[in-house]
Amino acid sequence: MSSASVEAYLKIGDVARRVGVSPSVIRSWENLGLTRPRRTQSKYRLYSSDDVKVLKRARFLRKERGLNAPAIVELLRREGRARPAAGNVAAIGTHLRKLREKRKLSLAQVAQSVGISVGFLSALERSQMSGSVGTLRKLARFYKTNILDFFEANGSSSRQVQPAQRKVLEAGPGVRMELLAWGNTVMEPHLFRVAPRAGSGDSYTHEGEEFLFILRGQLAITLEKEEFRLKAGDSFYFESARPHHWKNPGRTETWVLWVNTPPTF
Repeated sequence: MSSASVEAYLKIGDVARRVGVSPSVIRSWENLGLTRPRRTQSKYRLYSSDDVKVLKRARFLRKERGLNAPAIVELLRREGRARPAAGNVAAIGTHLRKLREKRKLSLAQVAQSVGISVGFLSALERSQMSGSVGTLRKLARFYKTNILDFFEANGSSSRQVQPAQRKVLEAGPGVRMELLAWGNTVMEPHLFRVAPRAGSGDSYTHEGEEFLFILRGQLAITLEKEEFRLKAGDSFYFESARPHHWKNPGRTETWVLWVNTPPTF
């Protein structure tokens, strides 16, 4: 791409300032199909003026009408402004449908067992919505599989994993999980990037232990009924069998180094 054509587009930081939302929100909306930015050879996103218009419309719908991300996407699709989801949202939907059909289960059977609505599960399988960390964890547990399958993290990573090589999972609006290494039987390290007010959704449990280190921002994590407020520089350890959920209570994106052991998350 020539320098002249690059100048006609905006980078994600510039778009975030113009639209009035965080870059992580823009990435989550992109994953649901609101925009399709171009990419430079260095993998930087480049947004057109049309992308900015769509994102401003999405912000209006969220702020003035109180719509959540899936509802915004559905409305903009009806208006002809949004396209079908791509990337791992589509891959997760296909994967979930195959898991259910392989076991010859109905949508109602799975939804009732997991504790979600039939309509929501159907939307997940059709890639019209993205599931939260809590929901994906419950589905993985129901199917007796691993959430790592949603990353398509087959085989082992090299000793050195560069940022562009990370496996990425958009786990609900505003939550981006970047797998830092895979194929290890002892640890499962992630970089969690959590937008303001975004979080895990419902409480969930699984086997093992977890270690968190807050790189930037804030994180509120609740173990059963006890809430802990973490800030940059804080570390935190707990047993995964304790029901837990979490969210970003701040106004800026939170980055968390999050390690699970064993890798059953």
